[in-house]
Amino acid sequence: MLDIIQDKPQAAPREPEAPPRTGEPDLSRKGVILTYPMFRFWNKEAVDLGVKPQRLNIYVHMPYCIQRCAYCYFKTTTLKDNRLQEIDRYAASVCKELETGSQRFHLRERPVETVYFGGGTPTLLSEENIDKLFATLRENFTLDHPQITFEGEPVTLTERKAAVLQRNQVNRISLGIQSFKEEIVFQTGRRDTEEQTMKAIELAKATGAEVNVDLLSGLAGETPETWAYSVRRAIEAGVHNITLYKLELYANTPYYTSEKHNEIELPTDEEELVLIEYAHAELAKHGYRPVNAFTFTKGGAHDQLNTRSRWQGNDSYAVGVSAFGSLGTWNYQNTNDISAYVEAVERGELAAFRAYNSNTFDLAVRDAVMGIKLVRLDHLWFREKHGLDLLTVCEDELRRLVDERFVTVDDQEIALTARGLIFPDYVARRIEGAMKQFSGTGFGSRARVRF
Repeated sequence: MLDIIQDKPQAAPREPEAPPRTGEPDLSRKGVILTYPMFRFWNKEAVDLGVKPQRLNIYVHMPYCIQRCAYCYFKTTTLKDNRLQEIDRYAASVCKELETGSQRFHLRERPVETVYFGGGTPTLLSEENIDKLFATLRENFTLDHPQITFEGEPVTLTERKAAVLQRNQVNRISLGIQSFKEEIVFQTGRRDTEEQTMKAIELAKATGAEVNVDLLSGLAGETPETWAYSVRRAIEAGVHNITLYKLELYANTPYYTSEKHNEIELPTDEEELVLIEYAHAELAKHGYRPVNAFTFTKGGAHDQLNTRSRWQGNDSYAVGVSAFGSLGTWNYQNTNDISAYVEAVERGELAAFRAYNSNTFDLAVRDAVMGIKLVRLDHLWFREKHGLDLLTVCEDELRRLVDERFVTVDDQEIALTARGLIFPDYVARRIEGAMKQFSGTGFGSRARVRF
């Protein structure tokens, strides 16, 4: 027990001696602190910022697919396993969750910046269900000329379906191509032909929407020749965006089982690295510029705004089975059981089955880790938002990342180099580690580093 703690005083307390003067301010009881920051920092301009509704993103998950990809680990289910009336019931539940959430979380007045329909295969929905979903959005939210993205599989984008998307003002269509080589596609369990794929791209472009195609590096049977063919065909298609993903092998996929039993052969990490380096070089040669760690756009225009807004820390209201979103400091994910999801929503309950409440440091780390994956992280914006100078907080790690040619740093931005763009998550994890290490030693007042 500390010396200053006693059960009972043994004698009358002695008057303590006055501490010696060391140049510190005079001891005084004057100067009551009423609030912080002090009133002298308040201004009229900040009034509008406080009362202005914060912008919002909406994500809608549709788990249904016409055919399941052997590598897919997302919550999806094939059409043959579901009756149409079950899909109708699910779509109705999503509509109800949109309506209920708008009321419960007071979202109606917030201007919606992006709407993203992901899956699964949203283009598999009936025209009637698509119209109902958009009617629900318009009735319950303030759509402020949002970027509306609709994901689709080539075989499901018909002329009639494209017309429905155009009628509902979908202005970005994302097609999960993965490969233009049929022998590669067939090994994933799909039966899309190159002819069907090219037709779907033309249908999407004809709606006037920006068009994105996904390519997936590391598929079974992929060679430098087959990969080069897919990259060339994507460029020749003249789409606005080309997104490059790396195959991630998960235990809940047929790919995992097939690879484990030597039934398929996947490219090694070294071989996949060659593929992605080639794709980056070809896209740069043809004027495609990265807007995030995965998506390249013509001339750097046609940004994927849903990703940008979410990775900059803006709220995303997510609905549908297994969907995950964030509102303020609250992060949540809906149940991944379709029946449980539908029943919960029909009872008027939240479908969330797990959540996490972020503290202020979590939010700062999130904005740094996700922000660097937007290729350029404005550290002046970050300091204004979080009160932390990343050039101080991550000083030693940033020096190493610069020396290793993963990032560049100037008075405005921390930016991924060509090498960093190939390893964006590696860079993000190192920044995360530096921030956590710094927080463990206390936020000191070290001098700001200059690069």
